Amino acid sequence: MTETNGTRSDATGTTPGGAGAGYFRAGPVVMLMIAAVIVTADQVTKALAVWGLEGQDPIRIVGDTVRLLLLRNPGAAFSMGTDSTVVLSIVATLVVLGLLWFSRRVHSRWWAWGLGLILGGAAGNLVDRYIRSPGVLRGHVVDFVSVGWWPVFNVADSSLVVGVIVVAVAVFRGVEFDGSRGLVAEDSAATERRDGGDGGDTVGGTHG
Repeated sequence: MTETNGTRSDATGTTPGGAGAGYFRAGPVVMLMIAAVIVTADQVTKALAVWGLEGQDPIRIVGDTVRLLLLRNPGAAFSMGTDSTVVLSIVATLVVLGLLWFSRRVHSRWWAWGLGLILGGAAGNLVDRYIRSPGVLRGHVVDFVSVGWWPVFNVADSSLVVGVIVVAVAVFRGVEFDGSRGLVAEDSAATERRDGGDGGDTVGGTHG
């Protein structure tokens, strides 16, 4: 890793926020496209659930372990905070707006996928808050998948969980949202390049 005129770069010439090996120019577009796909899939499956499960007994997919049943949730994901619907709706609105604003700075594939899934999940449930009964900001979210002891959930909930996992992996790998590498990852990569990356060979050396 070198430093020139106060600008940090690694041995590959990649600078934070600049076009390098980890820089993904289409990051904002990919993030928003993923979010749009999730919102569409979430709303379509919810409409089908209301149409096919309203007033019906649960449909058993795998005995009593995996079932389809209709549940209208006034709380957050996985039925948390059921007494704070309006507050949760306002917070979710701010989160979605914040992610939309932040999307222009995302230039990492990992972060584009992770935040796209999170944005899609948050927006999918937020749509229910605005359009479903009993009214704007008080709408109940449609949940319809029951797996064992896990709370009943929907596509948006699943997207949120997967998105958080993807972002966590990106952080663990030292990948920044702008496509650059974290200091620890950069130093580790520089050490591997210096040592040949194979436990003993030096750069420019030959393998036996």
